[in-house]
Amino acid sequence: MILITGGAGYIGSHCAINFLNAGYELVIFDNLVNGRIETVNSLKKIGNVKFIQGDLKNAEEINNVFKENKIDAVIHFAGYLEVEESVKNPAKYYQNNIIGTLNLLDGMIKNNVKHIVFSSTCAVYGEAKYTPIDENHPKNPVNPYGKTKLIIEKILEDYDNAYGIKSICLRYFNAAGADSLSRIGECHEPEIHLIPNIIKSIFKKERTFKIFGTDYDTPDGTCIRDYINVEDLAQAHHLAYLFLKENNKSDCFNLGTEKGSSVKEVFNTAENVTGEKINYEITQRRAGDPAILYADTTKAKKLLNWKCEKSLEESIKSAYNWEKSQF
Repeated sequence: MILITGGAGYIGSHCAINFLNAGYELVIFDNLVNGRIETVNSLKKIGNVKFIQGDLKNAEEINNVFKENKIDAVIHFAGYLEVEESVKNPAKYYQNNIIGTLNLLDGMIKNNVKHIVFSSTCAVYGEAKYTPIDENHPKNPVNPYGKTKLIIEKILEDYDNAYGIKSICLRYFNAAGADSLSRIGECHEPEIHLIPNIIKSIFKKERTFKIFGTDYDTPDGTCIRDYINVEDLAQAHHLAYLFLKENNKSDCFNLGTEKGSSVKEVFNTAENVTGEKINYEITQRRAGDPAILYADTTKAKKLLNWKCEKSLEESIKSAYNWEKSQF
């Protein structure tokens, strides 16, 4: 049985589908701050899912999950993730992301669960010293969100040495897209990610899509990011779990497409895929946003036998189909 923390959220729920399709039984633990009960209900239609509403900041709640269920491994998504909010309210991020993870790890130690796949981020690297970014790139996060993820990675190193907990840290770039069958998709309130905001501006004509900054040191002045399909991400988590089972060895991997796309390029692709004209306005930069981030995934290809299968166009199309299904 696999425990997925944050499994009612965007990436966690797509990971859940991947595991369910492979025949696993799941326990999803989520406080529903960013996750949705509607997503959980959709997952229950696909396979064997037990949902427990709870908060990792409550050590007793998560410890009870381990005591009452035979958990083989943990896939850890639960955490706050908005860069700009983390700059304005770092206390919220340090208290939630780090203390919650410590409680989770304490529950694993007490109940002899030795394997965890951690949802980390490319934000641990900060401003790119070179691209594409490999796992040996200097780690100097420029916002509290990225700092919490790097701190957790360091905690996992120490917990491996002291307690024998083996971990895989997956540092992924920008998740995009939705379930190919439109059963679940990305739904935040407020929505903070680029592609769903572009799509929403199509369906809500009064809504204007915002481009945050056109003065970056990039060819067209807008941020360059690596947009990786969420189903490809889900498969990587499954392969990471299998790697842990087979090798019982901690490691970290970058996940991305190895191809950067600027905000304007994503914008133009969305117009081409949807055939819709999108209203937009230029606004100032967001605090804490690096100019260029895209991945070198050589290591994941070699050791996890993973590669990105889906294109930016496919990600945008699935996101568009998901949004359309909500009307």
